[in-house]
Amino acid sequence: MNQPPRILSIAGSDSSGGAGIQADIKTITLLGGYAMTAITAITAQNSTGVTLAQALSPELVAAQIDACLSDIGVDAIKIGMLGSAAVAHVVADRIAGLGVPIVFDPVMISTAGAVLADAETVAAFERLMAIASLTTPNVDELVALGGDAGLAARNVAYLAKGGDAPGDMVVDRLVTPGSEPQVWTAPRIETAHTHGTGCTLSSAITTFLGQGAPLADAIEDARDFVRAALLAAPGFGAGHGPLGHHAVR
Repeated sequence: MNQPPRILSIAGSDSSGGAGIQADIKTITLLGGYAMTAITAITAQNSTGVTLAQALSPELVAAQIDACLSDIGVDAIKIGMLGSAAVAHVVADRIAGLGVPIVFDPVMISTAGAVLADAETVAAFERLMAIASLTTPNVDELVALGGDAGLAARNVAYLAKGGDAPGDMVVDRLVTPGSEPQVWTAPRIETAHTHGTGCTLSSAITTFLGQGAPLADAIEDARDFVRAALLAAPGFGAGHGPLGHHAVR
């Protein structure tokens, strides 16, 4: 019997189900992984924005991670919204040296514009970028992290996501130290229903890496999954609605 890859998502909860832990669980499960979670924050949000967010204690986040690692084990880890600098540091303490793929989505601002990481938390991202197999900033996050020059100076692998950039084509760039960048382009899917695209992409990449796929292949297959989910969006909500994870096969 083939066992599914064990994927741990360390991220915040989205009450509306479109992003965060909820999007991760849907994605990991649909792609054949076994989803585990360490919830870092609770948010009250929907397609129009975040109305309230409460970070959980570093001790509780650490206990969730320990509970998963000590019993079920893990084949790959996705990191999303962290909620506080203290949580970022305790996550780094717990997962450094595990020897499994780690995908870090440096969540700073939600699709609807809510700030989800303060300056101290962003500063704590340094430790996570250093141990991650891949960091996945969007346009604004890349700028906040110092742009291509800033990430190149850190000598880390990153996927510069182009979904938020203007233009009819979406351009994503994989940059790995010592190699030429790899670029994917695709026509933009015109839709307001983009809530959770970053969470879905990063958790899909993590799942494929947990299955043993090479990094570039994992990114390509994850991009295809996200595009299919965008096309299948059910049209829920008055703002940035959720993807159609349920309709992707």
